[in-house]
Amino acid sequence: MSNEVINVLITGAAGQIAYSLIFNVCKGDMFGLDQRIKLHLLDIPQMVDSLKGVVMEIQDGAYPLITDIVTTADVKEAFTGVHYAILVGAMPRREGMERADLLKANAAIFKVQGKALAEHANKNVKVLVVGNPANTNALIAQVSANGIPKENFTCLTRLDQNRAKSQIALKAGVNVKDVHNVIIWGNHSSTQYPDYRCGYINLSTGKTPIGTAIKDEKWLQGDFISTVQKRGAAVIAARKLSSAASAAKAITDHMHDWVLGTAEGEYVSMGVYSDGSYGVPEGIIFSFPVKCANGKYTIVQGLQMDDFSKSLISITTEELVSEKTTALQFLSE
Repeated sequence: MSNEVINVLITGAAGQIAYSLIFNVCKGDMFGLDQRIKLHLLDIPQMVDSLKGVVMEIQDGAYPLITDIVTTADVKEAFTGVHYAILVGAMPRREGMERADLLKANAAIFKVQGKALAEHANKNVKVLVVGNPANTNALIAQVSANGIPKENFTCLTRLDQNRAKSQIALKAGVNVKDVHNVIIWGNHSSTQYPDYRCGYINLSTGKTPIGTAIKDEKWLQGDFISTVQKRGAAVIAARKLSSAASAAKAITDHMHDWVLGTAEGEYVSMGVYSDGSYGVPEGIIFSFPVKCANGKYTIVQGLQMDDFSKSLISITTEELVSEKTTALQFLSE
């Protein structure tokens, strides 16, 4: 077991996503089976009593990796010394709320949290934003966190990637572990582009491109894309609650790969600060295919783009640029 203890912050810690996520962290699924952890759990004041119950369950689970637990509604206390910040809490979109209203409410939240990261967290803190609109919330936090490297801010699109892999596996009649390198481009919204073109399936006959294994281009360019784009809404319609366990699994996957690395030849999708790759403008948080090693990610370069892909990437890019413009106006108020 590692002698070093890492400080891991989870915001919105009394919510349903965090309730699944916290125990993944405690078990070692995120940072490894020998990494000791001090948990920092933050939520709004009226949820602090609920956090006491979560702490009891962590204690009752007798997790040897957990060395200490901080539960608080105080931002400074929560963010002090953290090495990894998983920002789950956000203002949810309520019935009748315009997208601009949602951006404004979250701009206020993530401006405060970005500033707290700069003032109180470890200077190389790695940040994953989950709360929606995740890409732009991550950008707000990054812009507000002077002194923290911009590449340390990411948002969650791994849930979309996992959804896409699952749909491919179901269509091909294979286990999801045999589906590789499906990509999510762009925004974690209904404009995202789930891209099968660079992916492959391990069949009994060998490594096979997805487009060869699934000889149904109409489905691959139609229902496959729309199903992944609308999956979150479909879960809410069926469950009357948003995705929780699957979101927690995706958060765990994202952080695990970022910290511990991806397998050789494997791509994963992360919302990261655009460096201009694939013609995407710099200065937005955009989901790209990446590889991870030594605690850092690298955007995969040189993938071919057809006109169909370019058109869908353009749509999601336009949405993110518009969100950025709106959010930065709120930040300047």
